[in-house]
Amino acid sequence: MLASVLVEYPVSSINKYFDYIIADDVLKDLKVGHKVIVPFATKEVEGFVIKIHNNIDKNISYKKIVKIVEKDFYLNEELLNLGKNMSDTLICNLISCYQVMLPKALKASFKTNINRKYETTLSLNKNVNIDEYIINNKRNKKEIEILNLLKEREYLKSKLYSQSLRNLITKKIVIENKYEINREVLYEEEKSKNIILTSDQKNAYNEIINSRDMKFLLHGVTGSGKTEVYIELIKSIIKSKKTSIVLVPEISLTPQIVSRFKNVFGAKVAVFHSALSEGEKYDEYRRILKGEVSLVVGARSAIFVPLNNIGLIVIDECQSSTYKQENNPKYNAIDIAFKRGEYNNAKVVLGSATPSLEQFARAKKNVFHLVSLKSRINFSNTTYEIVNMEKEVKKRNYIISEKLDFEIKSALMRKEQVILLLNRRGFSTFLSCTNCGYVYTCPNCDISLIYHKSSNSYSCHYCGYRTTKTNICPKCNEESIKDLGLGTEKLESLVEKKYNTKVLRMDADTTSTKNAHQKLIKEFSSGNYNILVGTQMISKGLNFENVSLVGIINSDASLSIPDFRSSERTYELLSQTSGRVGRFDLNGKVIIQTYNHDNYVYKAVIQNDFEQFYNYEMDIRKRLNYPPYYYICLLTIISSSYEKARDEANKVRKYLDKNLNKDHIILGPSIASIFKLKNKYRFNIMIKYKKSDEVIKVVKEINSIILKDVIIDININI
Repeated sequence: MLASVLVEYPVSSINKYFDYIIADDVLKDLKVGHKVIVPFATKEVEGFVIKIHNNIDKNISYKKIVKIVEKDFYLNEELLNLGKNMSDTLICNLISCYQVMLPKALKASFKTNINRKYETTLSLNKNVNIDEYIINNKRNKKEIEILNLLKEREYLKSKLYSQSLRNLITKKIVIENKYEINREVLYEEEKSKNIILTSDQKNAYNEIINSRDMKFLLHGVTGSGKTEVYIELIKSIIKSKKTSIVLVPEISLTPQIVSRFKNVFGAKVAVFHSALSEGEKYDEYRRILKGEVSLVVGARSAIFVPLNNIGLIVIDECQSSTYKQENNPKYNAIDIAFKRGEYNNAKVVLGSATPSLEQFARAKKNVFHLVSLKSRINFSNTTYEIVNMEKEVKKRNYIISEKLDFEIKSALMRKEQVILLLNRRGFSTFLSCTNCGYVYTCPNCDISLIYHKSSNSYSCHYCGYRTTKTNICPKCNEESIKDLGLGTEKLESLVEKKYNTKVLRMDADTTSTKNAHQKLIKEFSSGNYNILVGTQMISKGLNFENVSLVGIINSDASLSIPDFRSSERTYELLSQTSGRVGRFDLNGKVIIQTYNHDNYVYKAVIQNDFEQFYNYEMDIRKRLNYPPYYYICLLTIISSSYEKARDEANKVRKYLDKNLNKDHIILGPSIASIFKLKNKYRFNIMIKYKKSDEVIKVVKEINSIILKDVIIDININI
């Protein structure tokens, strides 16, 4: 028998299979979808078995499959077909699509595979008369002590073996029992709550569960109880003997949402996200494969878990950009969810208070079934206030306005907690010489360095370059380097000093270690800290009973990003962060500091009017031919040579002009927003289109004709 294997090899821009002989010892276990080790050229590499057949060519000398990487792990028919669809629509290698479906323990080098975890217990040999042995060995007090202990407890766990215990094991008086255990994923237990749905929630649940439609948008204001609706839907799915997947956009949301689901569904819940250790992911994956779970909760990659008979897929905070993978394959987990929903005849529910314009437009056109939750569960009141920072600067209030200062002091006097959002980590965001104007920039990237006080270094958030802080200008040699701009680290220090209170910071720097999100959330929930300073990771899904004030420090930061979605993302960020107050019994207050107080985004936020924002923004999108009126494909031409990148970008543009008709809008080549990244120069070409078939065909052709020393990064439907 032969196996057609899709091999992982470096020069592979095409999807090519190679046939290998299946030895008898491998044949008994081998399945289509297994990852295997095969000889390729002068080394051994990994590959996926795509087909098992008997079409042997006697003129070919076949090599043998070396071994199966993991007998229990293989891609089922659904995932194999899904990988092919991803490869076709995203214009990427099939092998990369299959690799992204598996935990890291089964990717890349098989030498790094995670071992299974075992535990050993000790028990008495039931075939031996223990009392008689004790009588005959009275002098050996240590042995008798061990035997009497085992008689009382039946078994013992022990990692340290004494000589006496080893003697008993050698004599087969005591037996070692080795069994496999799973690495336990820790979560914070919540108090059990008896969930009673409001009339709005009941209507939403009934509308989804009783509808014949398969794609839903659950549009509910913050605090309207979308999670309770998810839980009731999952209960119904489990009763029908089917399984469910719940996706969340941020790892920071996972501890609290896992607690909610674990307390309802217990051991039937598996957790899958990048903050788990490779061993934990390995064990959770095996639990899923064995059919031990009915619900998987996780971030983007959890959409690929090998659940069978899926009845429901929930994508919470569906507007989040984190559902789109930045590296190849550049898949969107929501698109994958729809594909899996079709295959399993499962309902897919998108949930958000601020869905993307494309999602809401599809709901308006009945592509998605729109279900609304228009009221919050509790009746606490939230008030909004916009502060014009142009006036505050004249009073020398550069960071915290007079109004926000008053509200923070008032909240602290009432023993209530405060959340301050600043969507920029680090201490200062700009380092400049006041004498000659020199600016510290990354030598590898076209971007300024960020100062981190905790490590006393200047660093690049893109390539990781780092250098020790100095006040001496490298250009004029004067001691005149000043750190300008504001990051969460500086804000934390300033607030702690100004209000003489305990401040907690939550950003990418403070959550880089294992279980850091969970620990920080627990610390703030327990009241050990009075003010939480953080980036956008604090804006979604978190529930704190004692928070009465949210302050947005620099709301204009995201609004000024050169992206057609900047207004949409600013509205989302402000609305979601504002939703952290008024969720319980306390009335809430939201202070938004801005230099653009007349901007329509802020007006829509304080009026909590998503439809007003949607209508205004859709008019702009229509006039400028942006989604949802057009799809967008972004081609980035990358080279270590500026001239090569420029010339090949022009070559690509000419090819597109020649091969795409007038229904397509082609923009560029233009310099990318970060022109130089990791010592590579980047030019962008944007294609706006309404039908994808022709674009995919032409881009595939381009991908095969460009020279070796130029990379084309293809991002379909950005």
